[in-house]
Amino acid sequence: MSRLSKLFSGLLLCASLLGAGASAALAAPAADDVVVQLDWIVRGNHAMFFVARDKGMFAKQGINVTAIRKGTGSVDALRMVANGSAQFGFGDLSTLLVARTQGAANTTLVAVNQKSPLAMVSIKSRKPLNAATDLKGMNVGVHPAGSTYVFLKAFLSKNGMSLADIKQSTVAPPYENYLVMGRVDAVPGYIDAEVPLLEEKTGGPGSLSILQAADHGLNVYGSGMFTSDKMVASNPQLVQRFVNAYMEAFAYVITHPDEAVAAIVKANPEYKGQEKILAEQLDADFKHTMYSGDTATHGIGWVDARRWGDMFDILRKEGSIEAGAKASGGFDMKFLTAAKPLRK
Repeated sequence: MSRLSKLFSGLLLCASLLGAGASAALAAPAADDVVVQLDWIVRGNHAMFFVARDKGMFAKQGINVTAIRKGTGSVDALRMVANGSAQFGFGDLSTLLVARTQGAANTTLVAVNQKSPLAMVSIKSRKPLNAATDLKGMNVGVHPAGSTYVFLKAFLSKNGMSLADIKQSTVAPPYENYLVMGRVDAVPGYIDAEVPLLEEKTGGPGSLSILQAADHGLNVYGSGMFTSDKMVASNPQLVQRFVNAYMEAFAYVITHPDEAVAAIVKANPEYKGQEKILAEQLDADFKHTMYSGDTATHGIGWVDARRWGDMFDILRKEGSIEAGAKASGGFDMKFLTAAKPLRK
């Protein structure tokens, strides 16, 4: 074979290999684009989404998270996921149960807070709270469109009271500021969100009276990760891959909280300087909300059917759910089970 023929054959071989490589690249499936809708401004318990994106856990599952959007409350987060504006969301699970009876079709995939992080909070030096009944006659700041209002009614009902026993002042978020300014006596708030911020403004740890729901008869789940019923039915493979990545990140957050905070700040530079608050928010969850007997047996994030039913009954009894409404699901643990979550 002449030099020219050898050269020509070599070029043909290269072209063939390049063509095969191009075909393989074209055949590779594209990652699924996904939008995540948060319930509120970024908090410590949102870390899993940022860690999974930053550490490549979503990418490993063939998922491209194009946005992790801040929210304006659980109600809006549920609505946007239900209507397809976002594929996955994070929010209060009692509110999800209420919303299901009003037409919002969302399914809980992970109950991050096994115990509700919601609490009634006051400034101890002004209006100390030692028991739920201390709220009687107090001026309480309420946000009627938010998850805290669902909690407030349930908390009062569980402790033999109703809204008639308090004075309500309608406030706009961030309504905790009304407490600091003395315009209200108490507010419902999250121990893993507002409480660390409030302590910074009111004298540090010990400056607040805190009545956590779980310690005062309200045995309900807190916040969690969810999707739409439609997504579960139409694309269960994507749901499974998303849960796989999320649960890997959840375990990583537990063992690497400093890196979790760093991932939040990296994605949200406006939180630079607030690392201590974010770490305190996560620590509150580790100590008070994330673990239960169910997470030791089944893994973190578990939803127990009986507890879910009890939560429905509580919400129906105090009036957030209409008396004639019937429970209609709202959670699906097959995806969590397949993800083999950390037991703790």
